[in-house]
Amino acid sequence: MIRKKRKNVKAEKFVKEIKKIYKKAKVMLKKSQEEMKKYIDRNRKEKVVYKVEDRVLLSTKNLMWQIRNREIKKLTEKFMGLYKIKKIISENVVELELLVSMKIHSVVNMSRTALY
Repeated sequence: MIRKKRKNVKAEKFVKEIKKIYKKAKVMLKKSQEEMKKYIDRNRKEKVVYKVEDRVLLSTKNLMWQIRNREIKKLTEKFMGLYKIKKIISENVVELELLVSMKIHSVVNMSRTALY
């Protein structure tokens, strides 16, 4: 028995509806993404470009100091020293020329530095 090819009108109508809904959803998604980007970029800082031999301040935020007294810890400076950039390793990592007595690693993230 050979089947005849028939058009299923309801199925074609359903497919057209789904395609129309999909296109509309795609447009709405793009609009919402652009709106989110606008609000996120509002608080984004401009990228600072560092060069070798630039002088930067190093953040003391996560440095472990041997300070037992909490009041003294509160009064420590937020940034310290003026350190020269020895080498730029990647777009957000630099190697600093630190003092040997500091006993910390000389490769730091750009977020831990501030241009002087």
